[in-house]
Amino acid sequence: MTHSDPGAVEFVTSVGDLDSTVVALREYLHLSAAIRAMGVIERAEGTAAVVDCPRLEPIRVDFGDRVVQLAHTAQLDAPVPALPDVRMLPAFEVDPSSGEVIGTIGGLHRLVDGVRTLADALGGSNIALAVFETTNAALPLAVTVRAGSSEDPVITLGDEQFELPGA
Repeated sequence: MTHSDPGAVEFVTSVGDLDSTVVALREYLHLSAAIRAMGVIERAEGTAAVVDCPRLEPIRVDFGDRVVQLAHTAQLDAPVPALPDVRMLPAFEVDPSSGEVIGTIGGLHRLVDGVRTLADALGGSNIALAVFETTNAALPLAVTVRAGSSEDPVITLGDEQFELPGA
């Protein structure tokens, strides 16, 4: 990275204490067949890092003051968390105008449970977000959950957001 190119991204082989976050997101992505898994991780003094793990692409970590990437297959010295509630499900049919999601019986709740398991693996009050394919490629379905929280999960279809009470 050069000082003359502020948009350049540094490639690294480790992100230090965030290696465990990368391992958890990558494991979740592979178990769930999500398009992407992300974590917003609290850091020192009220700052946060965003770890973005897309399918088959480099993992991107935004520390706020710099952005780094590491290979999706990077060997990291962090344990793989147990994610027992994570399952692959077929794509849902979605209608963003009504918020209707049609799929496997209990499927949306299963997605939420899996993202909640991921959020809890990230710890603290960190946030996990996972994006899934639907039968309409232009309208992915995203699930966002805060670890250790009683807040309702947020479901996003395209640009529309919905809370899923009681999930």
